[in-house]
Amino acid sequence: MGKYHPHGDSSIYEAMVRMAQWWSYRYMLVDGHGNFGSMDGDGAAAQRYTEARMSKIALEMLRDINKNTVDFVDNYDANEREPLVLPARFPNLLVNGATGIAVGMATNIPPHNLGETIDAVKLVMDNPDVTTKDLMEVLPGPDFPTGALVMGKSGIHKAYETGKGSIVLRSRTEIEETKTGRERIVVTEFPYMVNKTKVHEHIVRLVQEKRIEGITAVRDESNREGVRFVIEVKRDASANVILNNLFKMTQMQTNFGFNMLAIQNGVPKILSLRQILDAYIEHQKEVVVRRTRFDKEKAEARAHILEGLLIALDHIDEVIRIIRASETDAEAQAELMSKFKLSERQSQAILDMRLRRLTGLERDKIQSEYDELIALIADLADILAKPERVAQIIKEELDEVKRKFGDKRRTELMIGEVLTLEDEDLIEETDVLITLSNKGYIKRLDQGEFTAQKRGGRGVQGTGVKDDDFVRELVSTSTHDHLLFFTNKGRVYRLKGYEIPEYGRTAKGLPVVNLLKLDEGESIQTIINVESERSDDAYLFFTTRHGIVKRTSVKEFANIRQNGLKALNLKDEDELINVLLTEEDTDIIIGTKFGYAVRFNQSAVRGMSRIATGVRGVNLREGDTVVGASVITNQDEVLIITEKGYGKRTLATEYPTKGRGGKGMKTANVAEKNGPLAGLLTVKGDEDLMIITDTGVMIRTNVANISQTGRSTMGVKVMRLDQDAKIVTFTTVAAAEKEEVGTEIETEGEA
Repeated sequence: MGKYHPHGDSSIYEAMVRMAQWWSYRYMLVDGHGNFGSMDGDGAAAQRYTEARMSKIALEMLRDINKNTVDFVDNYDANEREPLVLPARFPNLLVNGATGIAVGMATNIPPHNLGETIDAVKLVMDNPDVTTKDLMEVLPGPDFPTGALVMGKSGIHKAYETGKGSIVLRSRTEIEETKTGRERIVVTEFPYMVNKTKVHEHIVRLVQEKRIEGITAVRDESNREGVRFVIEVKRDASANVILNNLFKMTQMQTNFGFNMLAIQNGVPKILSLRQILDAYIEHQKEVVVRRTRFDKEKAEARAHILEGLLIALDHIDEVIRIIRASETDAEAQAELMSKFKLSERQSQAILDMRLRRLTGLERDKIQSEYDELIALIADLADILAKPERVAQIIKEELDEVKRKFGDKRRTELMIGEVLTLEDEDLIEETDVLITLSNKGYIKRLDQGEFTAQKRGGRGVQGTGVKDDDFVRELVSTSTHDHLLFFTNKGRVYRLKGYEIPEYGRTAKGLPVVNLLKLDEGESIQTIINVESERSDDAYLFFTTRHGIVKRTSVKEFANIRQNGLKALNLKDEDELINVLLTEEDTDIIIGTKFGYAVRFNQSAVRGMSRIATGVRGVNLREGDTVVGASVITNQDEVLIITEKGYGKRTLATEYPTKGRGGKGMKTANVAEKNGPLAGLLTVKGDEDLMIITDTGVMIRTNVANISQTGRSTMGVKVMRLDQDAKIVTFTTVAAAEKEEVGTEIETEGEA
């Protein structure tokens, strides 16, 4: 081996070992027998203990090398000859990739699927104007021997276009549930060139340092059937959150940097995918042309000999006479050349011919072989004269290689981009409640702390109110959802659920001014939940205390500065009380303190800019104000709760759609006993209801426990209040599953 590498046997052996490792080469070029290492980083045995031979696909790299298809040059010490390149019946530079470093340069080309790469070569040959995007239809990205996932395609496109770029490789994982109800993370594929033993050690170290919590055990169950790396999770921990932490902190997620540098015509260059394919196609054209020329010359030489033999057979008696009459071989050869116009090689072939070739059968065989060679020569000449035939041969040979060695893609390409893991990826997504007190204290609560109670329950302490403070805003959301904070002055701010600190039930919370840059005299009036997947075609529907409404596209609130944006231009003494997320063809219902409601389609309010004032939505009676607004459909029910704890459900069909700006229809019989309306919502009937008083008491009950009555009724007792207490706000949340809820509520006070 030392004849072909100045560093001796060891360098060649190390390279050969990699070619025999399934986790290093997408298509192994060496068939190894013995210990060739493992993907855990174990080294191969010494070369005296191993055996190797070329794999079948490697033979395709050398096929026709003896037909003058490539140039040979001296080895490093000029004692041997070696090929400058290999004929390569498939583009191995792309199929198996290349990694290396030299003085002042390095290369890192990922492996690809054989069949997809061949399809890309053929596509370029058929369509010279093909773009990188077109190529990615047949060659969508790298295909690593260890499988795993490639997150997103933009990095691939950039790398294919420029020769440089980066992609994110992520382990293939599954979350299994054990018989005891616990979760476990199972890794079945790791990113390319990742040592899973080192990953194991790293995870253990992270757990010991308490940088990752919730892992009870890590073990490697891999065997000959495949990789199985198990991470046991604590019963109360989230496997998804732990997995995201592992992606961020360990090599379960890595970056692969493209640097497609190759030697082209003796010069190192960074090549795009198209340039590599073009170079391979040109190389194959040269290989096919040189092979065809070699075969043609060989056929012509043989035909030349056969032509002389046929002449001799046609004049066999004269040939025998000349040979018998000659004193030496040279004299006989010269006489034959002179007599029959033969070449030196032809005459020598006649002299070397055995007597049995004189039979008629042998003559027919020679004639048949000669005719076949003449046809072959004509065909080979036609190939050399027609570039399209050369291209067709290349494609046919590529198809043959694909048929023999093509296989399915191992690496899965994921749609969409995954960049760096954000904070929310490391935080468990849970259902939470966001509460805001009258004095501006905000906090996050776990919804699981509040179980549903039966009718008339007194509730549990839900907020740590101080003195005369009370909770007046309650939002059901998720730790990952976006929250828009609208102020009484018509400004809007934005936070995510997890950015609001979590406190216990009785804790006071954090002053909201510590999270949002509010102006003097500005307070949060309404909080709404904007799901991240909400369509950009949605609208925000604004309602003010004085009955002014406005509709603005949610797209105008996509980028909100840290110091907020103006969401609504308010008139003197008016304030914003409610904002709704709506879509096209949506009906809105607005309720007032005196027990009136108006329903109209939002299309009656044209779309306006972010800073517009709006139009009149309801014509209020003297002293009346708006207390609530909600989206409504005929399948909904209208829920109203009064300040003194009375409530009812009414079918939405009892509220006909009319034009905006009317005085409204009666929705509740407001009297001293039940008090004015605290708010109005639309419900489906299967939700839980969270109600809060100005003393900070919170109750959770199912909406189904509240009787369904007509528009003009007083309602029924929903919550018993302490003396002088009143309900200030309520909202719906997903129904609890912990306890069956509900007894029929008595219908006291119905009119």
